[in-house]
Amino acid sequence: MLEELPLALDRDASEPLSVQVADGLRAAATSGLLRASDRLPSSRALARRLGVSRTVVASAYDQLHAEGWLEGKRGSGTYLTTAPAAAPAPNHVAADPDLEGVGYDLLPGAPCVEAIDRPAWRRAWRAASDQPPVIRKDRAGEPEYRAAVAEHLLRHRGLSAGSDTVVLATAGTSSAVGELAAALLRPGDAVAMEEPGYQRAAGALLAAGIRVLPVPVDAEGLRVDDLPSNIKAVYCTPAHQFPLGARMPAARRVQLVEFARRTGVFVIEDDYDGELRYDTAPLPLLAAMAPDVIVHLGTTSKILSPVLGVGWLVAAPWVAAAVLEHRDRTGTSPSPAGQRVLAELAAHGDLARHLRRLRRALPPRRELVVTELRRHGLTVVGDDAGSHVVVPLPTAEAEQRAVDAAAARGVVLDGLARHHLSAQHDTRAAPPSTFGIALGYAAPSSHDLRAAVPIAAECLAEVATRQPARPSAAPARS
Repeated sequence: MLEELPLALDRDASEPLSVQVADGLRAAATSGLLRASDRLPSSRALARRLGVSRTVVASAYDQLHAEGWLEGKRGSGTYLTTAPAAAPAPNHVAADPDLEGVGYDLLPGAPCVEAIDRPAWRRAWRAASDQPPVIRKDRAGEPEYRAAVAEHLLRHRGLSAGSDTVVLATAGTSSAVGELAAALLRPGDAVAMEEPGYQRAAGALLAAGIRVLPVPVDAEGLRVDDLPSNIKAVYCTPAHQFPLGARMPAARRVQLVEFARRTGVFVIEDDYDGELRYDTAPLPLLAAMAPDVIVHLGTTSKILSPVLGVGWLVAAPWVAAAVLEHRDRTGTSPSPAGQRVLAELAAHGDLARHLRRLRRALPPRRELVVTELRRHGLTVVGDDAGSHVVVPLPTAEAEQRAVDAAAARGVVLDGLARHHLSAQHDTRAAPPSTFGIALGYAAPSSHDLRAAVPIAAECLAEVATRQPARPSAAPARS
């Protein structure tokens, strides 16, 4: 490593060469190029490399020894012992002295890692690492992973994948949306998506040159009657609309499928947290109803951890073939590492056990949040599922005041305004029209959740008014 360090000497400078060597090594340590416990070359070897006498380097080493940067180990060499501490992660400064320096994350879309069985997690990673290194990746995904996903979907989502559909591994939902856009659409084509909706999916479409047309949602999710006619595809989250939390009922699902078949478009069904339902049995997936026009997407990032970096796509053979052709052209495909870990978790029953733990762990968290919010006179909307709830607010100003007030007390909240196309991607689109807070309750530890929710509720209550508030999504059930 030291051979690559920029350790240049200026023989015309007034500083002695030994001082320059010491300064160079000290700068390498403070900048992170050298780290604590790194072994330095012998004084003879470094002197040879720099073209100076051994006395110069020995003098520099002596100076750094005296300052406490280096230590010598008999028979082993000279080591760097001190390196600057990593810069602390920024926290929201809390007004309450008891919360000084604390940052509570109540953003939606993060998993409940507290529910992960750590011994099972470690076993899966060890078992995955024991497999031989991959020489050439299978662009469709590791066979064991695809088989595990098919079994998972059958048992937990009621989708029989593999008869008239194909299961592919993906690098996650946003990546899969981008692949579908590149494989099936042309620049300039239009895709309809929910407004407000998942803006990373919108970003993936826009990056592929696709036009995104926002379509309003109501208490039953995407309003199919408002779908434009000049589109090639529809993106939606029917099981648990993101971010408002509505569940699309059976009648509207049938309406959407009929629209797709009548107009020749395909529907991207993002089932980002469909496993996280604990109030009632989930409605059948769109993909189970109409595999000919539905492309089903799922992910591990909400049920386990985004560190795996994998998801899945289930679609008709012609869709899968187009995606694989795109991967062959671009040389892209999801990493096998996360696939192997999930396959190991599934093979030993740990994945199923984890989902059962999640379904036990999340309802009390949700109840804590809903109870506290309602105790402050706040309205809570969204289906009894997933890992976040929504508190509607009347205006953009009220939303921003709530976010700012919570941040000042060390709690990070997510406003609904940013989930509109015009807020993140296209200023020509209609301005945000739905305001409120999407409050996630899965990511914090149980202790942090109990500390953060009362603060969030107080901040929201301070800005809420009695005038009618949007959105008009399905009210939460107690």
